[in-house]
Formats: sequence, structure tokens, C-alpha cells
Amino acid sequence: MFLSVLRRNNVKVVGSGRRAMVFAHGFGCDQNMWRFVWPAFAEEYRIVLFDHVGCGGSDLKAYDVGKYTSLEGYADDIIAICRELDVTHGIFVGHSVSAMIGAIASIQAPELFDDLVMIGPSPRYIDDQEYTGGFSEAQIHELLDFLDDNHMGWSQAMATVIMGNPDRPELSEELINSFCMTDPEIAKRFARVTFLSDNRADLARVTARALVLQCSEDVIAPQAVGAYVHQRLPDSAFVLLQATGHCPNLSAPEETISAMKTFFEARDPERRI
Repeated sequence: MFLSVLRRNNVKVVGSGRRAMVFAHGFGCDQNMWRFVWPAFAEEYRIVLFDHVGCGGSDLKAYDVGKYTSLEGYADDIIAICRELDVTHGIFVGHSVSAMIGAIASIQAPELFDDLVMIGPSPRYIDDQEYTGGFSEAQIHELLDFLDDNHMGWSQAMATVIMGNPDRPELSEELINSFCMTDPEIAKRFARVTFLSDNRADLARVTARALVLQCSEDVIAPQAVGAYVHQRLPDSAFVLLQATGHCPNLSAPEETISAMKTFFEARDPERRI
């Protein structure tokens, strides 16, 4: 079982630290999206990188339609990986949808993570009465219908919107390539799970301390969403990055790293990374 879990999610472990730092990528991406961030922590932490089933180098044969109809299925994978690697009291770093997947995993297995780093989190993308998610329900269904009809066209159009930073087209190109490498049918299902989920009630159940990193201009997760997540988490810090777009791990890795290190130092003033 040890090998099968690690192979299924294409797990890579690097670094020399005793405490684990687990990185989880967002929709349509893979662990390569962390390549500018994780090396800054490899001397102090044991770095765990993986691909969600259906993404990157994961085992596509392991994709189960029933299991992955909710974010809980992805959270179960994180728990399984961490238990196989004997992770306890670690740090979880999740981008976009994985921020909420990590929150769910921390609720189900609170011994795994003492700290969560949530980059561009959104517990619900659809506006709902007093809640601002950034999209109307009609807009989300239009987005999903577009993906159903034209995976390639959707990838090209959405990558530019998600990445932002129009003056750096190479970033959007990387995201387009990542989207296009994902199995179209799995991408469609993962998109529905991501954009139709509502995990607002889970925020109050998180016991781990959290850092919410919010980009200053993010179409996918507007500032109101980051503020909402921060306000509803029992123990959290909020940092509004100067970075724009939805992927500061690629567009502004130094600012992302700096915010993370400041957060960890505040947790333990005697430690300096």
C-alpha cells in the first residue's frame, strides 16, 4: 500500500527537515507549479510534493468518478499520503481549490497539520445573498458549459484570466500548457467540483492556525473572498500581496515566500528561516 499511494499521486519527497511541509496545486496544474517556492524551505523542512489524481504524473487509472465528486475525495488522498509518510504537526500549503481541500483534510485529521497556508482560497465561487464569491450562478454555469464544449478554447481563454499579468505572457502560456495536458473529461469533472462547491461552513471547524494570502487583483478569488475566509477561520493571519492574478506562486514567488516566512517566524520568534 505504501508504494501504491505514493505512485498514485506521483509523490516526491525532498529536503532535510524533520517537520513536513506539504504543497498542493490548484485546478488544472501539477506539483511543478511550486518549483519557485519550495526550495526556499527545503533546508528546514521535509518537502512533500504530489499531483492530485487526474493531474500531472498521477495514475489516471486511479481516478474514481464517485470518489472525486466532492472535495472530500481529494482531501482523503492528502490524508492517505500524509499517513504513509508519517506526517504529523506539519504545514500544508494549498493553492486555490487546494486551500479548501487542505482545510477539509485538517478537519478530518487534525493531527496532520498545525499550520495552513491558503493561497487564493475560496470556499464558494458563487455569490449568495450577503456573500460575495465573485461570480453569479449563471456565470459559473456558462464557464462550465464552455469547458464542456471546447476544452482547448477554454484553456486558452481562462489561463489568461486566471494568471493575470498580461505583460508577462509566458506565465499564461505555461498555464495553458498545463491545462491542455490534463485529461479533458477529468478536467470537466474537477471544474464542476471546484466551482460548484460550498465549503463556507467548514471554515469555523478548522483548528489549525492559517495564513491567508490574497492577491491585490484576482478575478478568481476577489479581496472580499480572502477577507471572508480570514474572518471565519478561528485562528488566522491575512496578507494582501502586491502580486496580481491568481497564481503568485508563479508570478511573485519571492513575495509569497517572504509572507510565509514572516508567518512562521511569528509563530516561533526564536526560529529564523
